[in-house]
Amino acid sequence: MRGQQTFGDLEFEHKKRRTRREVFLDQMEAVVPWKEWTALITP
Repeated sequence: MRGQQTFGDLEFEHKKRRTRREVFLDQMEAVVPWKEWTALITP
């Protein structure tokens, strides 16, 4: 975690509505087996 928050961090910290991008990325996190995929490509 960074030490100091920016104005952008403060603005987005209190927003109420989630964007389509955030919803999509959360769905991808739940569906894609990231640990298995990264294990395949790590040297």
